[in-house]
Amino acid sequence: GELVTERSGVLNLGVEGMMIMGAVAAFAGAQISGSPYVGIVCGIAAGALFSLLFAFLTLTLVANQVATGLALTLLGLGASGMLGEAYVGMPGIRLGEIVIPVLSDIPVVGHVLFRQDLIFYLSIALVVGVSWFLFR
Repeated sequence: GELVTERSGVLNLGVEGMMIMGAVAAFAGAQISGSPYVGIVCGIAAGALFSLLFAFLTLTLVANQVATGLALTLLGLGASGMLGEAYVGMPGIRLGEIVIPVLSDIPVVGHVLFRQDLIFYLSIALVVGVSWFLFR
């Protein structure tokens, strides 16, 4: 997402705050619900809300992008430390592993590439899709 933002001409220094808030929201959502998928949705929602806040401040209120981005990073880091403190030491809830038959038995790379969770494969597809979008 940040690559697309930068390519559009927006300087978003608040991306670290958005990511850390998404991470804390994802972990908390997964812990509270017991479902990693609910955690993913919570993480996406938190990141999107911080992005909307950045967009509102910089586009609607015409605030400086650098100052707003730095403020959101500091806000995200501080808020995540405060909100995430309750979850320190808790084990994460994992997605199920997808094993691709035959390919997962290849020495060295089989286990690394073909025994992953759904997020791994979606991330690969997302990288290919964004690359196509940016460089077509």
